[in-house]
Amino acid sequence: MANAKDQGRQETVAPAIELIGISKAFGPVQANKDISLSVNKGTIHGIVGENGAGKSTLMSILYGFYKADAGEIYVNGKLTPITDSQAAIAAGIGMVHQHFKLVENFTVLENVILGAENGALLRPSLAKARAVLVELAQEYELEVDPDELIENLSVGHQQRVEILKALYRQAEILILDEPTGVLTPSEADHLFRILKNLRQQGKTIILITHKLREIMNATDTVSVMRRGEMTATGKTSETSPPKLAELMVGRKVLLRVDKTPARVGKTLLEVTDLRVRDEAGVERLKGISLQVKAGEILGIAGVDGNGQSELLDVLGGISMATGSVKVNGDEIPLIGRHANGQARRKLGIAHVPEDRQRLGLIMNFMAWENMCFGYHNEPEFQKNRLFMDNKAILADTEKKMEQFDIRPPHPRLLAQNFSGGNQQKIVLAREIERNPDILLVGQPTRGVDIGAIEFIHKQIVQLRDAGKAILLVSVELEEILSLSDRVAVMFNGTIQGERITSETDEKDLGLLMSGIDGKAA
Repeated sequence: MANAKDQGRQETVAPAIELIGISKAFGPVQANKDISLSVNKGTIHGIVGENGAGKSTLMSILYGFYKADAGEIYVNGKLTPITDSQAAIAAGIGMVHQHFKLVENFTVLENVILGAENGALLRPSLAKARAVLVELAQEYELEVDPDELIENLSVGHQQRVEILKALYRQAEILILDEPTGVLTPSEADHLFRILKNLRQQGKTIILITHKLREIMNATDTVSVMRRGEMTATGKTSETSPPKLAELMVGRKVLLRVDKTPARVGKTLLEVTDLRVRDEAGVERLKGISLQVKAGEILGIAGVDGNGQSELLDVLGGISMATGSVKVNGDEIPLIGRHANGQARRKLGIAHVPEDRQRLGLIMNFMAWENMCFGYHNEPEFQKNRLFMDNKAILADTEKKMEQFDIRPPHPRLLAQNFSGGNQQKIVLAREIERNPDILLVGQPTRGVDIGAIEFIHKQIVQLRDAGKAILLVSVELEEILSLSDRVAVMFNGTIQGERITSETDEKDLGLLMSGIDGKAA
């Protein structure tokens, strides 16, 4: 792969985007340092790097969210000052963020025209947008009901709305930041078909992702960032996942989970006939029964929305249910004031929720405050019965940040100012380091880079090897198959089937996820 600074000006046709000497600091943190990058027209250009490497900051500069401290931006060969997002949109640049920027109680149509209305009267704008959406949907496989409320759409369809917003504003250059971090495998496959259609129509795509398989399958060119610098750029066809991983992390990375066979002990978690109804009276869990033993990882696979989230919420004390749950042989309450997360922690249950931002963290609180949530009443964090020992919590946070390589290692930084992967590490450090008997973990590596994935998997396996029971929920079949000792597949609120991991594969699990047991007699 060529040095990034040498790439770009050799093209006979002006690149769609050229960044020269871009630098950006946030206080003592140098997020981007003298970065140069060239993106050719009509290509899909991948950018990879660890969480905190500066990828999102660089793209936020290109989209006008941040202003660079130094450097120049050229769009189609022309020096283009991008002072804000309106300037980026005017230059033909659109961006789909990792966390969508949609108004949930607005329709698709209303979200698409928001900020791009043609005058004071909405009716002509809506009529124009409706016609354009029909045309775009047919051209790029972006079908979505224009009159549906955003809150009623799946995550994959919400992402289509974000892409439609950018295309409606006539974007020729589209930036996607970790676009598959919240998608199911089938939704991700559909997204990449959309991106290839966009490329065929001459659009330029910049794809930020930590998933090396996506880089290898979808991109023409790939650039690697590490610690705020651009370290390499080259043709995707001339590199490999191990090489990219090494460039990202600065060392060789094990791309598979290294674990010995499970040494299974007694049953620590036993669930029998668990049932949950939502506020509308719809049954979401329909008699779930399962067991997790000491020293094993039980993986829960399934297409998102088939009851996995409800199962985690009940076991973690977030929501109530009927049925029976036993911890180490003792029945625990599923309704009432003792059916809560605090009571679960006292029983030795730790919970890493699927949605770290909504359930795992308080985003406008500092890292050290988030690091003690749920455990703030522990004796080591108390000066007396009235006051917490903030110095002790800060010291504990500094220790955990070092152990889990959380970047930047600043306990007083707001949670919202960490990258998604480092936010995940904060939650994992808080829960794993309390030495729980049972760990409930949902989507442990969602939106996390390759180096952090390796680290997180090692932590989970170490906990298993220490005799703990792990219940793992993930939509990533590769993760389920590599981490789990047994797999239970959920479909429509039920356990559709259970497998020994060594005796199954993605095809078998995929059938179960569709409600078909291929091995049934």
